[in-house]
Amino acid sequence: MGGFLTFLTSIRWQDIVDVLINSYILLRVYILFQGTNAFRVLVGITSLWLAQELAASLGLILTSWAIRGITAAAAIIIIVVFRNEIRSVLQVRNIKTFLWGLPSREQRTPVDIITDSVFEMAKKRIGALLVFPGNQDLGEVVHGGIPWNGQVSNEMLLSIFWPKGPVHDGAAIVKGEQIVEVCALLPLTHRHDLPSEYGTRHRAAMGLAEAADALVVVVSEERGKVSVATGRDIIPVADERALAQAIRKHLKMPEISPARQRKRERLKLATAGVISFLIISGIWLAFTRGQDTIIALNVPIEYVNRPASYDILDTSVDEARLQLFGSSALIRSLGPEQVAVRVDLSKATKGRNTFAITQDDVIVPPGISLNRIKPSTIVVTLDSPATKMIPVQVDWTGHLPPDTDLADVSVTPAAVKVVGGSTALDKVDTIYTCPVRLDGLPKSGTTTTAEIVLTPPSIKLSPSSSGVVTIHYRLVKNTATEGQEARHTPDIRKNRAKDGSSKK
Repeated sequence: MGGFLTFLTSIRWQDIVDVLINSYILLRVYILFQGTNAFRVLVGITSLWLAQELAASLGLILTSWAIRGITAAAAIIIIVVFRNEIRSVLQVRNIKTFLWGLPSREQRTPVDIITDSVFEMAKKRIGALLVFPGNQDLGEVVHGGIPWNGQVSNEMLLSIFWPKGPVHDGAAIVKGEQIVEVCALLPLTHRHDLPSEYGTRHRAAMGLAEAADALVVVVSEERGKVSVATGRDIIPVADERALAQAIRKHLKMPEISPARQRKRERLKLATAGVISFLIISGIWLAFTRGQDTIIALNVPIEYVNRPASYDILDTSVDEARLQLFGSSALIRSLGPEQVAVRVDLSKATKGRNTFAITQDDVIVPPGISLNRIKPSTIVVTLDSPATKMIPVQVDWTGHLPPDTDLADVSVTPAAVKVVGGSTALDKVDTIYTCPVRLDGLPKSGTTTTAEIVLTPPSIKLSPSSSGVVTIHYRLVKNTATEGQEARHTPDIRKNRAKDGSSKK
């Protein structure tokens, strides 16, 4: 009981919404596609998928692999083979019908199809004989029938009794929803009290009705009238409703009222909704509650809601290592873009700020949980933004030739505007260029360029300042002694040391 209560408390409101949405989607698929061939194949594919999951849970690797391949192929087949049927279902007139309305699909039973077809043949003066067997076997009284086993349909009945068809003279035997035989020969009655307008079809109908407990429907080719023969009676039928009642009474089919039919449809819809909910709940449990896989990820830390009056000067770490656990299916589908660590800086102040990384700072997909995070705390240093004009110094490296001196050195611009934290800018007095080699200066040159190197990295050049400076210099011949020549190079290093350079 305690475990069940723990399970209930672990369910989030997002999980409930997730299950309800997908249950409704499954119910809509059932409502839109019920009764179609595509739906029957879809049920078969679903059964294959359930069998594959069962085989996988039992460790039947080969069986699971084979069923998975069959399911994938069947899913493609249903789209290709039934594309027209799927398109006709999805071509709804408005979004209401598609999302929550009920399709106006006419529910026609085989009896309705037969009665409509019979009176259509009567209107077109097409003669017909339809036999509905009772409890007795007709094999001893009906002869010459051709096996048919076709589904009852309007087109089927009209084609069978088409006057120029090869089987139109005989009788068609109907059992359930199928026409089992055509061109059957019925025994003729020997009665002499039948009306004179009754022809061979009517005498054959009476002959079978007298010999067995069958119901025979006759369509007169000459008069376009419909009659029903049963027992020793042959009764004219005025309309479809009367014919349908006679057939249902003979087949002992209960008459369903419209109210009862609507009630049955509502019950069927409610049952489908419950089944959809149970199926989706089972899939949800299988995907989200199978906590059997652990994974470790290095995730960059995002800093959000930084106060506008401060800049981030430094952070103790740039990424966090997360240990996540969940079902193997969810872990396999996990992408780097689905996981994030976001630290809220809205309450940070100037200087060093220590933040603890909690579950609320880690964003993971539903069904995956955080097991461990490292480090658990981070230090973020903030500073107020400032600008400062800082002089530029050339970072000379290497040695000049023994007979050459460097004279008249200047930099344009002599100083650049730098943007950064006020604390960081207070510690910077000079900005240096990239190293410029003395032994690489052309003897004839008087100008060269070099990029500026910003240290520390938290400071940036102002948009109005260029990252490249122009160095003006002049190389002159040195006629001094070796000792005097050696005096020039230490002067350059001395200038660098005076400016606070740490470069070697």
